[in-house]
Amino acid sequence: KLLLIGNCRHGKDTMAEILRDNFEFSFKSSSQAAAEIFIYDELKDKYGYKTFEECFEDRVNHRKDWFDLICEYNKDDKMRLAKEILENNDCYVGMRDFNELEEASDLFDIIVWVDAEKRLPLEDNSSMTCTKQQADIVIDNSSTLVDFNRRVINFGNLFLKPKKIL
Repeated sequence: KLLLIGNCRHGKDTMAEILRDNFEFSFKSSSQAAAEIFIYDELKDKYGYKTFEECFEDRVNHRKDWFDLICEYNKDDKMRLAKEILENNDCYVGMRDFNELEEASDLFDIIVWVDAEKRLPLEDNSSMTCTKQQADIVIDNSSTLVDFNRRVINFGNLFLKPKKIL
């Protein structure tokens, strides 16, 4: 089981997609899972969302709300959302709370920080409290997509089964 963490828009989902496309690998992001389970219902009236998709696509504009709602969802069991995601997936993408990660770290075989801080801003701690030091490995995403793709494939070759060619 894999956990991908890092700042907003630094490439966590892209890394998961590259792994999915090249290896026997499944993933779900915290935002996708939380939106499906409870966040859409919590935020649709507040922001006037007409569809689940509209809510999900607008998440980047309300990161603190999403962070706070997920923390509230996990208040009695810091591993709640992680356990739900890992029931049917190899990877959880985007855990953002330091305390949740501290408690849930044993659920994961490896924790990867995706890092694009040389080209993108860092997220403020109102919506992201995990740290790079909590990760086992850092994958740099500060140069080109080609370089990032190569790094992710190299990572996958070390830890994952290649997809079967039909």
